[in-house]
Amino acid sequence: MYTRLVSSVIFPLQERLKGHSTVAVRRRMEQTQWWSPDRLATLQADRLRSLLLEAQQVPYWRDLFQRLRFDPRDVTGAQDLQALPLLDKATIRAHTDAMKHPQARGLARFNTGGSSGEPLIFFIGSERVSHDVAAKWRATRWWGVDIGDPEIVVWGSPIELGSQDRLRALRDRLMRTRLLPAFEMSESRLDGFVSDIRRMRPKMLFGYPSALSHIARHAERRGQRMDDLGIRVAFVTSERLYDDQRATIERVFGCRVANGYGGRDAGFIAHECPQGGMHLTAEDIVVELVDGEGRPVPVGDAGEIVVTHLATRDFPFIRYRTGDVAVMDDRQCSCGRRLPMLKEIQGRTTDFVVAADGTVMHGLALIYILRDVPGLRQFKIVQESRLAVRVLLAPEHTLSQSTLRDIADRFRARLGANVEVEMVQVSNIPPEASGKYRYVVSRANAAMRDEVPHA
Repeated sequence: MYTRLVSSVIFPLQERLKGHSTVAVRRRMEQTQWWSPDRLATLQADRLRSLLLEAQQVPYWRDLFQRLRFDPRDVTGAQDLQALPLLDKATIRAHTDAMKHPQARGLARFNTGGSSGEPLIFFIGSERVSHDVAAKWRATRWWGVDIGDPEIVVWGSPIELGSQDRLRALRDRLMRTRLLPAFEMSESRLDGFVSDIRRMRPKMLFGYPSALSHIARHAERRGQRMDDLGIRVAFVTSERLYDDQRATIERVFGCRVANGYGGRDAGFIAHECPQGGMHLTAEDIVVELVDGEGRPVPVGDAGEIVVTHLATRDFPFIRYRTGDVAVMDDRQCSCGRRLPMLKEIQGRTTDFVVAADGTVMHGLALIYILRDVPGLRQFKIVQESRLAVRVLLAPEHTLSQSTLRDIADRFRARLGANVEVEMVQVSNIPPEASGKYRYVVSRANAAMRDEVPHA
């Protein structure tokens, strides 16, 4: 009864007060998810054309369309987007103000998490927020849980962790949400996490797969049972989910794992249903998979994920390169939903790092120090040992010594006062030998990962 009160009264009231249309959008999505592929394609084409027509009022897109002689009125479907160039982070950084709609009001400033090694500042409006929250809400309900069910969130973003004022604390109590910081995972902190989870007996978990699996392995080492709490599902996102992580979480917590894929910049792209289908949010997002030359790849081949978010009129994301790699699936899911699916996501992952005193923390604890450094195009953090870290920086212009000292001091505040932090400025940062990028590489935590055999 309390869950129903929250999901049908308290949360909708909150969204209405914020000026969001979340409830109406979610209700529509719960209808359109069953539509035929042709009907979905028509809906997507209509919304795409509407977005592109609106984008003609945005200075950057207006100038680009004129230069290419691109007329949005001629667009009949996603295939017509190929007439436009791909949008990358560097372009957004160079034209941020010109990408704002002149009539946009109340834009919120956001950062990407920086796990790509290329932090980005951008803006979104209430339409985009409403649609992303609605898409996440719909996917949550696929698993038989809802807003208002007890939830443990293991997260590390300053946006969340920095907003724990009285109003936010009250909201979390009403929603029955408990937030645990993923940055610091010392033995004592992990013991506390396990106790908190046991005390709350949540219906769902939400967090990074690396963090949830790390908590699970800690509980296992402690001989602490966690599969008797009634947890129904663990929602994981923000990193690539590996098979051993899924198996560990499911074994220890006694629940299913639901993988989610998206980001603050790209939106809520896809989510796993109980039958295993990784469904795209096709009503809101056009997903293209392209090769190194920007050309579409055949179904079944791996390609970079490029997204056009149809609810971004205030700050249009059109053919935005995510930097992640995936494979499209041409099967129909046994759940009956007709939303298209991804077969495999070969996305990035972020490593843990270990402080000098042995405290384990999420790699994002260091990434957040770098992502707001002005003019920083790329970075890579290499932890050689608990007492030595090398930071590769690829700035637009040479960073000052005071900036470098500030970064090093903030790293030592996290890792330990005696840690040597070497700052290296380079022109660019190449990928690994495999061709994939890793932006946090910790050689200090290899022993930690090997303490418990992979499932």
